[in-house]
Amino acid sequence: MKRMIRVALITSGGDCQGLNAAIRGVGKALYEKLDNVEIFGMYDGYRGLIESDYKFMTPKDFSGILTEGGTILGTSRQRYIPGKDIVDEDGNSLIPAMKDTYNRLNLDCLVIMGGNGTQKSAKLISDAGMNVVTLPKTIDNDIYGTDTTFGFQSAVDIATNVIDYIHSTASSHSRIFVVELMGRDAGWLTLNAGIASGADVILIPEIPYDLNKVAQLIEERKKKGRSFSIVACAEGAVSKDDAVLDEEARRRLKEDASYPTVSYKIAAQLEALTGQETRVTVPGHYQRGGPPCPYDRVLATQFGTAAAELIINRQYNRMVAIQNGEICSIPLEEAASRTKFLPVDHPMIQVARDLGICMGD
Repeated sequence: MKRMIRVALITSGGDCQGLNAAIRGVGKALYEKLDNVEIFGMYDGYRGLIESDYKFMTPKDFSGILTEGGTILGTSRQRYIPGKDIVDEDGNSLIPAMKDTYNRLNLDCLVIMGGNGTQKSAKLISDAGMNVVTLPKTIDNDIYGTDTTFGFQSAVDIATNVIDYIHSTASSHSRIFVVELMGRDAGWLTLNAGIASGADVILIPEIPYDLNKVAQLIEERKKKGRSFSIVACAEGAVSKDDAVLDEEARRRLKEDASYPTVSYKIAAQLEALTGQETRVTVPGHYQRGGPPCPYDRVLATQFGTAAAELIINRQYNRMVAIQNGEICSIPLEEAASRTKFLPVDHPMIQVARDLGICMGD
């Protein structure tokens, strides 16, 4: 009699499109290929593993979820001390409770789906002696070792759609519109959505901006009879003046900020510099919601089936990835080692410049 293989699925951190498609990919592939497998779904991310709150998942649980947004398992964030521990509000380590659930369920592997922070915390779980396979999900596309993440293309589609609709009202009222997009400290989402939507200015964290340069571009547009301008602004965009500050000074600056987000500050400054009416649009979590686009459905499914293959072959402590169009896997240690920022010499940045898009510098 074959020994039962027992696997737990976890969706950790922020949600995004494609999580359910990935859950489905893992579950359907394992049940298709094995007759000695049991799958558990941990509720609300690591909380389910910590508190032993889970459900036994049958093949039926993986049907009809391909197109659903969010995650059927729920998700949450835990306090993570970089490279050291996952702790509760009092600073007590939560890893022993995780390991207790892992051992009591006699699990062979945890399949953890998450973003940049999740890859790092999953490495700590792996170091504690639990077998882990991770999947890269985030709209930020900032996970090292994979060309793209699931959730990213869906967010690009939504952000592009937002800016598409802003064009008509900006044109009607001859306004400047600053559209603030997500992405944390990486500019992948803003760059791609900005190019796709025909934005006139793209401000990303990797290229500190000089608003005088942006105002100059806007004035040049007005001279050519273009009465409105669209600024695609990443939530992590930073001015050249602020970029030279140390981390502590930038933290204090944020705490003392007179504006709710960077886009409101930019809008106020642009209006003062140009004398042109300026408005802000912040689509926020709208970018993370709704069904995954077809590309993300396929990619998440590919990642899910690849994770199942790693489990079957007992190749643990790895992250599934895509490199040069090929599905592969890399050591979790490598994936967790750094953040994938947008290189300032990336070909897509040159594409933007070739189109006359102002990058703020």
